[in-house]
Amino acid sequence: MADVRVVVVDDQETFRRAAGALVRATEGFVLVGDAVDGEDSLATVFRHQPDLVLMDVNLPGIDGLEATRRIRALDNAPIVVLLSTYELGELGADPLDCGAHAYVPKAEFDSARLRQVWSDAAG
Repeated sequence: MADVRVVVVDDQETFRRAAGALVRATEGFVLVGDAVDGEDSLATVFRHQPDLVLMDVNLPGIDGLEATRRIRALDNAPIVVLLSTYELGELGADPLDCGAHAYVPKAEFDSARLRQVWSDAAG
């Protein structure tokens, strides 16, 4: 089975690097690109054709929810998992309405959770 191709989208360089390192350290996953905002995420997804996008909710410009809507509307759209420092209940309306497959608080994001959300979504 081929590795899961992943793009990380986050405006905070520290988290982008940490998430990228976690992806690279998780067997069966490969980091193919990253993006710093919603607009950049669209171009990066188009360029790299990932299987999975790890999308921060709060981004400058097009936020992560709108970027997810646009990505999910593409042909052969990747699975999108939303990440945020907020708990799900703190975000107001259901963030999964944008077409994301899962929501994971950043504090709970690790290799096991990465494998779990991929397994659940790709199922």
